[in-house]
Amino acid sequence: MKEHAVKYRLLKKEKHTGARLGEIITPHGTFQTPMFMPVGTQATVKTQSPEELKEMGSGIILSNTYHLWVRPGDELIAEAGGLHKFMNWDQPILTDSGGFQVYSLIENKKNITEEGVAFKSHLDGRNLFMTPETSIKIQNNLGSDIMMSFDECPQFYQPYDYVKNSIERTTRWAERGLEAHRRWNDQGLFGIVQGAGYKDLREQSVRDLTSMDFSGYSIGGLAVGESHKEMNEVLDYTTILLPEDKPRYLMGVGAPDSLIDGVIRGVDMFDCVLPTRIARNGTVMSHFGRMNIRNAQYEHDFTTLDPMCDCYTCTHYTRAYIRHLIKAEETFGMRLLSYHNLYFLIHLMEDVRQAIKDDNLLEFREGFCERYGYNKTNAKDF
Repeated sequence: MKEHAVKYRLLKKEKHTGARLGEIITPHGTFQTPMFMPVGTQATVKTQSPEELKEMGSGIILSNTYHLWVRPGDELIAEAGGLHKFMNWDQPILTDSGGFQVYSLIENKKNITEEGVAFKSHLDGRNLFMTPETSIKIQNNLGSDIMMSFDECPQFYQPYDYVKNSIERTTRWAERGLEAHRRWNDQGLFGIVQGAGYKDLREQSVRDLTSMDFSGYSIGGLAVGESHKEMNEVLDYTTILLPEDKPRYLMGVGAPDSLIDGVIRGVDMFDCVLPTRIARNGTVMSHFGRMNIRNAQYEHDFTTLDPMCDCYTCTHYTRAYIRHLIKAEETFGMRLLSYHNLYFLIHLMEDVRQAIKDDNLLEFREGFCERYGYNKTNAKDF
């Protein structure tokens, strides 16, 4: 067994659910879990400075292997001293494998071979080829604290035989990635569990990956078109199979109810572009549900954005002013809403951690969902 650069410490399990209170120790600091991670695709969380991210309580951010590979290049970032120095962020960073972006760019499934994936750059159309070794090399150059194995993310409703072949290839790619990893002393590497909605394939994927010595385990292939109920069903039978002494990361999930339901089922880490993407279109996450600040009803509304929020945006600016900024396509309006939405999810997870401490997470969920406007409030109903 190797000494891992990333370690998980379980602090408490909630009495009534599978929720876990813990912390993850990395070379660039320790963060509390459950945690929502803001996404900084291009080595920046859109419109937010590192200082603002720290101010709102972000313990870790995520960046994108594929995008940084094609621009400005992982070797340039290595020359700068790594991603932390390049973007002036001295706290933990997680990088994805680039796999999800690769598969969104492939023109034909025949371009996925045992060796890797052939596709075209979204910037200039040049031919690219990504392999497990390429993905690991890029992430070693980036110097992130937590790296992801290169995998295929099959669509949720793909035929059984296709998904079975896919997860078995992903397992072989994971083995190659482990072999290629050169920085075990300061970078952790996670395996990614796939299997779409097939219970036996999810179990097979977990079994294969946990036989290898990864620093943690991710659950991929969700939030890709399946229902909320289907996502929860997959988590019900997948998460409990993962090691208790390793972090568990649900990839690409950021809706508030999904975050809480994931925690109830034992997930520790989440990420999603949702809060900043919808902010740029004028959509606000609040304790009383989503609101579209562009709507005419807010033109003369000089109240705070969310009366239950104490973030910078809510304590300094009104709905009417922010509506004006968004309607005028002013960058400052996008910044203010992005700050609020990120703060909202980061502090939702802080409240969730407190609910785990108090052993009342189901009660917390019911109250939150009732205010937010979800039709069902019982986690088991989904």
